[in-house]
Amino acid sequence: MAQLLDSPVVGMSPWIAMSVLVGPGRYELAVGISLALAVALVVLGRVRHRGSSLKILEVADVVFFAAMAVIGVFASQGTIGWLENYSGEVSNIALTVIALGSMAVGVPFTIQYVREQVPRERWSDPLFLRTNYLITGAWGAAFAVAALAGAYGDLVLHNSNNLWTGWVIQIAAIIVALQFTRWYPDVVRARALRERGLPGPPEPPLSALLVPLAGYLTPVGILVLALDAGPTWLGVGLIVVGVVLVRSLSRTPSAEPGVRG
Repeated sequence: MAQLLDSPVVGMSPWIAMSVLVGPGRYELAVGISLALAVALVVLGRVRHRGSSLKILEVADVVFFAAMAVIGVFASQGTIGWLENYSGEVSNIALTVIALGSMAVGVPFTIQYVREQVPRERWSDPLFLRTNYLITGAWGAAFAVAALAGAYGDLVLHNSNNLWTGWVIQIAAIIVALQFTRWYPDVVRARALRERGLPGPPEPPLSALLVPLAGYLTPVGILVLALDAGPTWLGVGLIVVGVVLVRSLSRTPSAEPGVRG
């Protein structure tokens, strides 16, 4: 639980709740729950780390969803209807701006979470900083992909519930960013130890990054068949390719020390 609360992914939970809950007639419910989550995360963060400063993502969570709540009180039904349709794109664009903005001011938002788990002397380490810039950049790219996919579904296909643009592509982008967040620090740590001639765990192979994405293909294929969201051959093909790739990547031997994954 402690590690979970110290993860930037938790800071994104209000946005996840918003994207899952919002829909026709559910704007107020979605915003209310998201705002409650945002406030709860700020309180829990201060309780766990007394005296610590507010994080960029925590502040953005509260400000964004408080503004959305105020809009919900005073906006017309037409505006509420627009927000119910496009709040996913608005949220993803806001997250992209937060990620890129935090990098622009020299404080990539993931670094504020990681600093609470590493000694202070490492905070100014160029490698530490570069790692967090890349991880925050990965999240920014994932949010941008999700925003573009959602916008294509809404504006071009005129179907916010399209399986591909509303769900498959957006979830795939988040899976990649989440797995990169877990995988890349281990790569950096292993390389740093190797360069200093110190013993340590081997560098995780690239297959470790790709396995979750490969595994995602199988449930997507099942959904294609169940929801008739594409030709039968596509659904079957995704299932087969997903199973084959997971088995193949899982058999890939771990990188030996001194060997890049």
